Amino acid sequence: MVKQERALRTRRTVLEAAAHVIGTRGYQAATMSEIIQRAGVTKGAVYFHFTSKDALARAVITEQAEPFLPQVSASRLQDAIDFTHQVALALRSDPLLQAGTRIAVETTFSEEPLMPYQVWTDLITTMFREARDNGELLPGVVPERAAEFFVAAYMGVQLFSRAATNRADLPERVTGLWKHTLPGLAAPGALSHLDPHGRRTQVPL
Repeated sequence: MVKQERALRTRRTVLEAAAHVIGTRGYQAATMSEIIQRAGVTKGAVYFHFTSKDALARAVITEQAEPFLPQVSASRLQDAIDFTHQVALALRSDPLLQAGTRIAVETTFSEEPLMPYQVWTDLITTMFREARDNGELLPGVVPERAAEFFVAAYMGVQLFSRAATNRADLPERVTGLWKHTLPGLAAPGALSHLDPHGRRTQVPL
């Protein structure tokens, strides 16, 4: 049990080190030697958990969404809004999220893109499906397609914010995204009760 806990701590240390290095240097420029040095562990310990930089990057992408579990309330559309604001705030400081974005952008045009979009798309799809079941969506809205569109738009918005203000204005931009998207998603009865600012952020636009 002690060995297992130590191994898990080492793995997490390496992941966090990789996130910091990739977030700062970029995925292509980051090297395993830099990551090992940042982690402060042996080369053998790193390669025990991750056989390559590619494997390490895939782990960053897989695990970046784990801390973000959407809440469940009577309005699944509001839950989706709140969730995206939670991620927006975290993107300004969370190394795993920042590294995942850089990995996605830098490998988009490679033969084997390392894209984190599917994790986020699955989460939003689930909330949109449940919103449809609750009568919150307009007739004809397909949750899967709507989720893909929203995640694509969100990715663009956060990249634009990164370039413009280093994501300082990302919550406001996410609010704007929802303001323009909700009329095409939400049934009139639901739309009047939704807050595009998010229930916990309340960032004015």
